[in-house]
Amino acid sequence: MSSKDGFRATFGYEPTGTWVAPGRVNLIGEHTDYNEGFVLPFAIDRSTTVALSSRGDSLVRVASAFADELVELPLAELAPDRLAGWSAYPLGVAWALGEHGADLSALPGVDLYIESTVPVGAGLSSSAAIESAVAVALDETWELGLDRRALARVGQLAENKAVGAPTGIMDQSASLLGLEDHGVFLDCRSLESQVVELGFRAAGLEVLVIDTKVSHSHATGGYAARRASCEAGARILEVSALRDVTVDDLARAQRLLDDETFRRVRHVVTENQRVLDTVAVLRSEGPLAIGELLDASHTSMRDDFEISVPELDLAVVTARENGAIGARMTGGGFGGAAIALAPREAIEQIAAAVRAAFASRDYAEPATFTVTAADGAHRLR
Repeated sequence: MSSKDGFRATFGYEPTGTWVAPGRVNLIGEHTDYNEGFVLPFAIDRSTTVALSSRGDSLVRVASAFADELVELPLAELAPDRLAGWSAYPLGVAWALGEHGADLSALPGVDLYIESTVPVGAGLSSSAAIESAVAVALDETWELGLDRRALARVGQLAENKAVGAPTGIMDQSASLLGLEDHGVFLDCRSLESQVVELGFRAAGLEVLVIDTKVSHSHATGGYAARRASCEAGARILEVSALRDVTVDDLARAQRLLDDETFRRVRHVVTENQRVLDTVAVLRSEGPLAIGELLDASHTSMRDDFEISVPELDLAVVTARENGAIGARMTGGGFGGAAIALAPREAIEQIAAAVRAAFASRDYAEPATFTVTAADGAHRLR
């Protein structure tokens, strides 16, 4: 059922418009965003669609294809402590728009219906896709005139405060700023961004997503604990964020930090450098030359940041052994998906080998599918 059909079935009338926002794959740059570092995600051809219409009163009603309930609240009563479950994402965006200057007491309510093809819990940012689609829909409907970077901050605020996940701004930025066959090179301190040509299509490469079906949640303890370690490391090293620590500073950091905190810091510092190196290599040599950087990123997440799981490690090793030029887990970790960058002709072999490897370990069967770099959020009709 499309979002428009779902809207009609739920509310009994036609929506005034539909808006779409993609999920994202992070090519490289994991857990660097909230450390004010660098990331290189790209928007994907899996997306969330929102059908919406204004109301004649101040009520906001939200429904979705993935939940049976219809949730409604007056705009004036939106607050993080009033929101829970899946509806905290769209309602949190409406609240966050108020925090960014929208006068919710003077705006009309809305009915909205959400449908998504972004897998939930796979590390492909289904949450940011919802937030970004709702943000562009409400920005246009309420004639707020916010630019894409402001809407990314709105989505991040909703995720941090309404949902309770202490994430950075990467996911919303990728969903809002993406461009076909390009990555979004984002400086998470200044929020300056550039689109960088990936060149996958011309090089005969595809990105295979391997969804391990090991579910994760950013609102749970592992993610928050890693962020706390990073903040502790920055405090001891007397910098405002780990962005200010370079690879040359690591020897000093090792002397000052306990082993676990040092390894957390080392991942972030080296991952920042890997992002910069990946952008430089894409521009100078092309995508066939970035495999070692992807591999090194996974090793760092596995050993220093300790956010991988056996299923992700198996997916990465198997992909490499069967023709991938590089592979790594993507997303916040503790489950979710791995990605493999591989020649188009090797994709089926890699997918089959991963499924066989999982079966041999009695793991749940993974979902495998390719994604391409797509345009960011926009109105459909």
